[in-house]
Amino acid sequence: MDRRQFNRQLAAAAAGLTLGSGLGFGTGPLAAEPLWLATPDRKASPNEKSPAELVTPEAQRTIDRALDFLANRQVKSGRNRGAFGTSGYPGGVATCSLGGLAMMCSGSSPGQGKYGKQIDMCVEFVLSNVSNEGYIARADNMASENMYGHGFSMLFLSQAYGMTQKAEIGDKLRKAVLMTCKCQNDQGGWRYQPVKSDADLSITVCQIMGLRGSRDSGIEVPDKVREKCIDYVKKSQNSNGSFRYTIQSGHTTFAMTAAGVTSLYSAGIYEGEQVEKALKWLKSNAGQANSSHYFYAHYYAVQAMWHAGGEYWNEWYPKIRDELVRTQANDGSWQNNSEAGAEFSAAMGGIILQIPLNLLPVFSP
Repeated sequence: MDRRQFNRQLAAAAAGLTLGSGLGFGTGPLAAEPLWLATPDRKASPNEKSPAELVTPEAQRTIDRALDFLANRQVKSGRNRGAFGTSGYPGGVATCSLGGLAMMCSGSSPGQGKYGKQIDMCVEFVLSNVSNEGYIARADNMASENMYGHGFSMLFLSQAYGMTQKAEIGDKLRKAVLMTCKCQNDQGGWRYQPVKSDADLSITVCQIMGLRGSRDSGIEVPDKVREKCIDYVKKSQNSNGSFRYTIQSGHTTFAMTAAGVTSLYSAGIYEGEQVEKALKWLKSNAGQANSSHYFYAHYYAVQAMWHAGGEYWNEWYPKIRDELVRTQANDGSWQNNSEAGAEFSAAMGGIILQIPLNLLPVFSP
């Protein structure tokens, strides 16, 4: 058994599945395999390092500090139990969901493992903020809540549901998915609020990831919604491989391009001119990754390169790993680089650094 086969078996075991059963975002409601198990081999190169080699002892200590920081910051009682703060971004569903995902990336699952209790509290908090209509947002924190948080929350709940199959999670996740599908606009995208309006690629990618995770966990997502998603993303790409903020116009950024190519992978498009041109653009414009929205950009970039494999991955991961090891604050966060608070940075940094472990199904190539 080679490394790729082993990683697929490991991911299947982590989700409580066996090869040959499950659902896939790109293959219809009753696919033979989950998409993340059925993907073709990455472009592995002979000198690609193993997870044990990539996640160095220094990187593991950095991960541990980030996850422990989150565990210590998590609210233990009251209305905000499970969140990583009482207001603003730390007190919202987005940071809570990303923190839960970071802990899952370590191998913990709801109720099990070192961070099992903390993940349970994250699930409780997110579920408590699902409205009757399915919108996941904290009603008393709307200044910091939008469809970003909704998308990240769907992604988190999809993984929790896949691991536990708990009815309460499944019921509320179905509501969230239905609401998302209903407010997709005619072009195939979404905007900041849960209503049909204009759209942008940044918000749209968050919904694509959440829907992909939901479908992989057993929640029905109509093929028509998926097809419109793909069409929107494809129409957002420039001729040079980069992606712009909206179909009609908008700036091109490193973050948008990383998000764009990751969404293509999530929708089941693994190769072709659009993917290759985007990867080459990211590689040649890597210096822009640190200019704005640092963690958002690197969150998608590391996924893009992990899916691409080969030399893209060989070159990319060690650089961001060493940068995060070097810049982490003593408390376990990355306060100087965060666009949404220390807790957000610890969650994103933890996810980025743990991608090679391949323990969370939705991030698996």
